[in-house]
Amino acid sequence: MDLRQMQEQCEEQALSPYARFSGKSKGRQRAEEPCSVRTEFQRDRDRITHSKAFRRLKHKTQVFIAPEGDHYRTRLTHTLEVSQIARTVARALRLNEDLTEAIALGHDLGHTPFGHSGEEALNTVYHGGFKHNVQSLRVVEVLERAGGLNLTWEVRDGILNHTGAGQPATLEGQIVRIADRIAYINHDIDDAVRGGIIEIADIPQDCLTILGHNHSQRIGNMVQDMIKASWNQPVVAMGTKVRQAMDMLREYLFKRVYINSAAKKEEEKAKAILKQLFDFAVNNPLEIFGPQDEWTDDLERMACDYIAGMTDRYAIAQYKKFYIPHGWEK
Repeated sequence: MDLRQMQEQCEEQALSPYARFSGKSKGRQRAEEPCSVRTEFQRDRDRITHSKAFRRLKHKTQVFIAPEGDHYRTRLTHTLEVSQIARTVARALRLNEDLTEAIALGHDLGHTPFGHSGEEALNTVYHGGFKHNVQSLRVVEVLERAGGLNLTWEVRDGILNHTGAGQPATLEGQIVRIADRIAYINHDIDDAVRGGIIEIADIPQDCLTILGHNHSQRIGNMVQDMIKASWNQPVVAMGTKVRQAMDMLREYLFKRVYINSAAKKEEEKAKAILKQLFDFAVNNPLEIFGPQDEWTDDLERMACDYIAGMTDRYAIAQYKKFYIPHGWEK
């Protein structure tokens, strides 16, 4: 018996009956020989971690556009915080930690430069509309490695449904969906306080009384509530009291941080950059995509992929290259 089979047996003995077992995955889009060491979900986690799209997250906006400070979150550090929270919950509930981690690490691979403002810009200019969760799925199914990472169905389902109207089919995916919100609400408070956008004293006291008065307390209380509410249940959820306080805190952040705050004052400029880069790519395809026989899709779809894959600084550099006059060098 190889190590993978031993791990699969351990899962069936130790995990909750509500867990998704590695040996019973719905499989991949293209059949592959199993690994002798790693389970299927461990392989998915590793493929995501080693992908170019994952590495680019370190230079993509979370809230503060192209931040100069060393301590502000980026899309990568957000992803790691989601993974940490989600793994803690999965382990406590005896669900599949490897599947949970893979979904968490892959959930934002399709996010644009400049955060949600970039997402809004592409949604405006691309005829098919743009949602970062759908783009994340496209990254792992099509774009990465020029043919996709060939991930398991469960990981792809969790990535697609981590936000929006859909509900993940696995409890592991449901964990990531809630952990994503826990992570960004708490670290965005931390960053907004650091940036002088808000003060802790401004936050509704009812929320702090329920959730906690500092970063660690709030995450700890949300996680413990999630575990308590989901224990031996066929669905992952939060208790009503804590969920309502979290929703109130999220609403506060939208009013004070996410919309019309000093942190967002460059947002319209960022949107304009991406819209103009999109137009440039569509109108100058040979310069961007090379000869027509190398094109992989229609021009707008390729332009959307091209823009979505950029980091903040690469988008700014490309804008300067295409739209800002260069000094005469000879």
